[in-house]
Amino acid sequence: MTKSSLSKVRVRFAPSPTGSLHIGGLRTALFNYFFARRHSGAFVLRIEDTDQARFVREAEWDILSGLKWAGIEPDEGPQQGGDFGPYRQSERQAMYALYAQQLIDEGHAYYAFDTPEEIEAMRERFATEENPSPKYDATTRGEMTNSLGLSGEEVRERIERGDAHVIRLKVDPGGRITFQDHIRGRVSFSTGGIDDQVLIKSDGMPTYHLANVVDDHAMGITHVIRGEEWLSSTPKHILLYQALGWEPPEMAHMPLIMNPGGKGKLSKRHAETQGLPVTVEQCQLAGYEPEAVINFLALLGWNPGDDKEIFSLDEMAELFSLDRVNGGGVQFDVNKINWFNQQYVRGFSVDQLLERAEPHVRKNASAWAAGFFKGEERRRQIAALMQPRITFSKDLSETGGYFFEDPTTYDEAAVKKRWKEGSAELLSAYADRLGAASDFDAAQAEAMLRALAEERGAGAGRIIHPVRLAVSGVPGGPSLFDMMEVLGREVCVRRIRKAVEVLG
Repeated sequence: MTKSSLSKVRVRFAPSPTGSLHIGGLRTALFNYFFARRHSGAFVLRIEDTDQARFVREAEWDILSGLKWAGIEPDEGPQQGGDFGPYRQSERQAMYALYAQQLIDEGHAYYAFDTPEEIEAMRERFATEENPSPKYDATTRGEMTNSLGLSGEEVRERIERGDAHVIRLKVDPGGRITFQDHIRGRVSFSTGGIDDQVLIKSDGMPTYHLANVVDDHAMGITHVIRGEEWLSSTPKHILLYQALGWEPPEMAHMPLIMNPGGKGKLSKRHAETQGLPVTVEQCQLAGYEPEAVINFLALLGWNPGDDKEIFSLDEMAELFSLDRVNGGGVQFDVNKINWFNQQYVRGFSVDQLLERAEPHVRKNASAWAAGFFKGEERRRQIAALMQPRITFSKDLSETGGYFFEDPTTYDEAAVKKRWKEGSAELLSAYADRLGAASDFDAAQAEAMLRALAEERGAGAGRIIHPVRLAVSGVPGGPSLFDMMEVLGREVCVRRIRKAVEVLG
């Protein structure tokens, strides 16, 4: 089936399984997914695994699980199948060899037998101040060992005896490659700056360029939406389309995601020094919700047309258009992704929050883990109390242990700031009143505290802050009096008296 015979949009996400799925790759998948859904088209997942030197066996699983985590379901792919498979390039090798031979037979490509040492010697020989790193191209190929200068018989002999060789595209200088990019407008390159790229490597595997073009054509891809880093490869691909007599798909090159501060493309190395999550796996480990990550990534370079920022996956797909994608690089802002996560976490129902928090609680050998599964109503009370003050669902397991066990230590900085002369006397008096009260709830706990403060001529804060320290061990958290109601009178009195004993 040819592309021209297809009646609907077909786009693809074509990652290489060389490591964890980068968030830049996830954004590429998102934009392709949105475009397909917006136009009632097909979203294809293709695994480009021809680079055996960099192949990582677990990486394909990481890609598949990362897309599933983000809620992106391909219409065709290695797991879904489809009419255009197989969807791993390593399983399509015969097709690449067939088209490479066609290019040779028609004079668009040639065999090259040069060793790496010979190529390096050529670069040293042709190097100038203006061109310190010469390419293998129309200027230099006449000096090299290839089928353009060898007789047909010698070429056959070399191939038959197993001489290492590659197949290169023959690029004619003096022309221009011009195309219309949906994001960048009219783009033009001189063919004089394009090398005779390798199409088939010495191990028989295709390079990215050949496999990419052949597969996009064979799979009927109508639009190629990818990162800006592939813009310089586009003229090479268009030359291949022209040589093979095919119509190229429409192109759209998205802006790069930049390091904070805008200096360079967001990299794993930079992220490690800054503590930024730059892979899907790191986002998961850090506790980001998938809805927050995709919402954040979608707005890195795309403008929905108004000031609204919180969208569901389906809403973004409905609104998405390439003409609202910016051409300039966009900076990664960790504060912004944290804000998105906070909005989603605080917007969950209590049951949703508990469901998201449970895996983190199970991994955390804390008081939360011990008490989390003992009483459903108490668990829901605590989650509802903490929800307005947390950014990650995992915060439940990391900051709420005081609901289940008495504090054994007290935040040193908070003690120095909040535990004043007279605090012990005020807290002892407050504990006495709590213990003697006929009833106990948040309102009564607050009323008794404020009455005591007024009687003693002290500001309420002189009692509130040390009481919080006494019952939780930390200076911050949910409403003190709501927290005390959940803890219960007996626990609060015990903890206040213990703090007076320890802190004096």
